[in-house]
Amino acid sequence: MKRAASHLSLSDRSAYRRLEDVVGCKWSAAVLAAVGRGVTRPGQLERFIPGISKKVLNERLRRLLDYRLITRQEIAGKVLRVEYGLTPTGQALSGIIDQIRDLDETHAQGRPGR
Repeated sequence: MKRAASHLSLSDRSAYRRLEDVVGCKWSAAVLAAVGRGVTRPGQLERFIPGISKKVLNERLRRLLDYRLITRQEIAGKVLRVEYGLTPTGQALSGIIDQIRDLDETHAQGRPGR
């Protein structure tokens, strides 16, 4: 049997902090879920996610780009369009977030008052 470590390693702590920054922020999870459902334009995202401000949306988009969970594509035309998509890692994380949401919904059905 493997013995438990006496503490989290520095790399584990760093990984958990990055994970918390993305998944622990309600807006990041919502943005990932929305992009995963095909909502790709900034204006669409702002309308799709109730309560998110343009400032917070832009900050979360930048953060998700920094973590390489989403991609940003500029489409030339009369008016420059921007669209976001999920990277393979973003797709995997979006799937995990959906599983957590489904688990919460299943769990909530069994609680009194729901």
